[in-house]
Amino acid sequence: MTRMAATRDGYGQALLDLADNPKVVVLEADLGKSTKSLHFRKAHPERTVSCGIGEQNMLLVGAGMAASGYIPFASTFAIFTERAFEQMRNGVARPNLAVHLCGSHGGTHTGTDGSSAQSIEDLAVFRTLPNVTVLHPCDDVSTRILTMRLADTKSPSYMRTARNKTPVLYDDVDPESIQIGKGIELKAGNDVAIIACGVLVSESLKAADVLKQEGINASVIDMHTLKPLDGQLVDQMVERCGAIVTAEDHNVIGGLGSAVAEHLVANKFAPLEMVGVPDRFGESGQADEMLDVMKLSAKYIVAAAKKAISRK
Repeated sequence: MTRMAATRDGYGQALLDLADNPKVVVLEADLGKSTKSLHFRKAHPERTVSCGIGEQNMLLVGAGMAASGYIPFASTFAIFTERAFEQMRNGVARPNLAVHLCGSHGGTHTGTDGSSAQSIEDLAVFRTLPNVTVLHPCDDVSTRILTMRLADTKSPSYMRTARNKTPVLYDDVDPESIQIGKGIELKAGNDVAIIACGVLVSESLKAADVLKQEGINASVIDMHTLKPLDGQLVDQMVERCGAIVTAEDHNVIGGLGSAVAEHLVANKFAPLEMVGVPDRFGESGQADEMLDVMKLSAKYIVAAAKKAISRK
């Protein structure tokens, strides 16, 4: 039976795994229990800074610590990271300071928290900033590995994690295969390529199984890094499949679909269908209900794949 876990748990474990590095520090904005940074705080209170409900201040504290040689990891809800956009822009990204911001509870899959808490624009917001790496992993294993890799980078980052449990896909995978900026082909096919991130990676695998029963062979790519995008892998999918679908729990404007579209029009072109939040706010509902309400679940990915193929 497939193990289920939340990506936020992978983030919390990564911080603990990084604790042997004395330069690693953790910043919180009153949500350490929810983002899972509380485990680091309990083990290393002397290297944890509580900034209260002050996300803007948290980012600038992080900037100061990064400028002083530390490796700060700051976290809050994805929707609240947007409060600190100007500080991320001017205090972190512009001077290119390696502050690593994690936004938990992103997307409509957050569910019953309702539309005010469902960030559908965070990936787009931070993707616009020069120097900032943008990540949205699909399971706790890849989240842990990618978070640990961030500690060795020299530039800032934004990572989105999720509250709800999703299938774990990388329990038996070589950690070296999970690298920042490199997509992962989870399923190989030559009729259509489904490029997904976050909670929709597992939905894309379900869609590929349905398509297989109908004689359509789909590749499924986990594009956990939206910026820098793995353009080489996108080009390979264009050459092999000739039709692309993107799938994300994020506004269709500005996220993974937009990143892939930008690449396609400037490089190797193929028809593209985007599965994502259809430029609207969410609502309160159970996580799986939201995937259907927002037309993000496997059946919608199947439909998008068929449409993309018809446009070859």
